[in-house]
Amino acid sequence: MEFIIAGFLKAIQLLTAGDRETYSAIVASLTVSSYSISASLIIGIPIGFLLGYYDFKGKRQIRTVVDTLLALPTVLIGLLVYALLSRQGPLGNFELLFTLPGVAIGLTILALPIVIALTATAVESRDRYLSITLISLGASRRQLFISSLWEVRYGILAAAVTAYGRVLTEVGIAMMVGGNIKWHTRTITTAIALETNKGQFAMGIALGLVLIVIAFLVNLSVSFLRKKA
Repeated sequence: MEFIIAGFLKAIQLLTAGDRETYSAIVASLTVSSYSISASLIIGIPIGFLLGYYDFKGKRQIRTVVDTLLALPTVLIGLLVYALLSRQGPLGNFELLFTLPGVAIGLTILALPIVIALTATAVESRDRYLSITLISLGASRRQLFISSLWEVRYGILAAAVTAYGRVLTEVGIAMMVGGNIKWHTRTITTAIALETNKGQFAMGIALGLVLIVIAFLVNLSVSFLRKKA
């Protein structure tokens, strides 16, 4: 127990002293998670809305594929993105391998099925009489789309929070695509894994505390938005 207590004390010291290596990993994690969640929401919300709002041939099969992708192994995503971004890959000329944008691409692929699936589920559970009422009042397609999104806003918010938590705590993709390069692509999770293997529990605990604080702030923000709404 003594080494755990000592680790916590050292972790607090690292955070309060503004340790550059610790905060470098924090900034890298926040950067890639922000990029990936923004891209996944921009792409995923419209797709999820269409998938949940309309009935069409093959919808059930598409939902099955999306739900299956929720369990897609992260190491497989990392492998595929690595192959795409490597010099021999089709996107090798962009030199995105071992960069934060490259990691963000992998995390976007991870978050996208979550956003699509949860958005579609939220849209499917909406009050269908609202759409009929809006149409009878002469609402345009744009107004119908906005009103339907507003009705399921909490479901979409839950999708965003779930996806953000998933990408923020991801290790495999960040390790494989980012390369865990110090001062460059080392994120909170990869730094925790590396420092723990080296026996440096203090930095691992410090970064773990940061993850807990971020998760708390995200949930606090959701509660605040719900009260404002």
